[in-house]
Amino acid sequence: MMSYTVKLIAGLIGTTLLVTFVMGLSRSISTGFAGFYGGLPFMIIALVVLAMAVYDFWDECIRRK
Repeated sequence: MMSYTVKLIAGLIGTTLLVTFVMGLSRSISTGFAGFYGGLPFMIIALVVLAMAVYDFWDECIRRK
């Protein structure tokens, strides 16, 4: 079992990398050939998935059970 500090740091690094990658991908799709409205469905899906990832980070690493 990992300590609280290790879980917090590893979860924060992983969640930050995921959010950075997906938001960059969403931005590149929306500003590229697809345009804003072509990239809008991906952007909506990406925001929902990132919200779930952030909630999972909070549930697993921050919230005390």
